[in-house]
Amino acid sequence: MGGNPESFPELDRRSNVAIMHGDDRRKNVYNALMAINDDLQPKLKQRKYVVIKPNFVNTQNQLAASHVDTMRGILDYLSEKYTGPVVIAEASAGNTQTGYDNFKFMALPAEYKQKQLQLIDLNAEAKFERIAVLDADLHIVPIRLAARLCDPDAFVISSAMFKTHNTAIASLSIKNMVLGAPLHYAPNETTRWNEKRKFHVGLRQTHYTGIIVGTDG
Repeated sequence: MGGNPESFPELDRRSNVAIMHGDDRRKNVYNALMAINDDLQPKLKQRKYVVIKPNFVNTQNQLAASHVDTMRGILDYLSEKYTGPVVIAEASAGNTQTGYDNFKFMALPAEYKQKQLQLIDLNAEAKFERIAVLDADLHIVPIRLAARLCDPDAFVISSAMFKTHNTAIASLSIKNMVLGAPLHYAPNETTRWNEKRKFHVGLRQTHYTGIIVGTDG
């Protein structure tokens, strides 16, 4: 192989993973978070609020979107283990509010009043940080990333859908952040623009950009 590859990390440097099985989605999510509660608590105590990032690949088809009972499982855990405010925030490739309506997310604030819960369309909020990525010709171009997902005061929970993908093979939690953070025009904007399109510019560029956004964003 050559070179001096880094040895496999020691156990105390690895992330703990909880896997639950059962017929109750909400309970499975809650139990999985409880299983790693000792890891989560020190980090939660350092943050001013929690952002739950769902995954709305499609705002019409539930099979391509995070389920509302997944949100309930996360919120059940946070209701017991975290005292600060919580927001659910998404920047769907479509209309985020349509996803909130179609998938029954709008019922959640009334169910979790004690969490000061808000549902936010990051495209409509239009607050962003800039980061540079590569385009199809390997030129450096700026893109706008949702500010909340880059906020050091926020503890971000990425609630992704496990899917196959034509470039990344599998779409998991990191991709939910990498492709969820870039914004596009707000619902009431007349000028059409879409930063997400700047990712789909070639196999190597897509992976490079994903690493850049995933580590710096």
